[in-house]
Amino acid sequence: MRSKVFRSRSVPARMWVAVLAAVLLCSGTAPAKANRPDQSATPDQPASRGKKDQKSNEPAKVKLKIQVTSPDDKPIGNASVYVRFNESGGLFHHDKLAELNLKTNQDGSVKVPEIPQGNILIQVVAKGWRTYGKWYDIETDEQTISIKLDPPPHWY
Repeated sequence: MRSKVFRSRSVPARMWVAVLAAVLLCSGTAPAKANRPDQSATPDQPASRGKKDQKSNEPAKVKLKIQVTSPDDKPIGNASVYVRFNESGGLFHHDKLAELNLKTNQDGSVKVPEIPQGNILIQVVAKGWRTYGKWYDIETDEQTISIKLDPPPHWY
């Protein structure tokens, strides 16, 4: 009889495992926060982070300018330019392929906002021209890419 009463008052094993896991997780992160070098020694002063520290955590960025022309170097205006690149998903998420949809201006150029360096897919679609697509490996801070579109294939 006494064993039945003791069992009904005891905490299930699953609960003990959950409590133990929570304690271990909390105790493992506290020393990591205390040993961070970017925190100041006095609590009155806020920890300041310079641009140098922030840039080390972020992937390098690139400013692209894309120039779209015909084979005889005439600019092609109003062409659709699609730029695809890998974007970090964070700690628990996978990287994803992000896309920018842009249009060329009358002089055939388009400026791409800052995107991460690495493999970048550039596709160009313009009415009356063959569709263009190519992967580029970008490793510089600024780059101009010249694309010459071919005339469409002839249909007989």
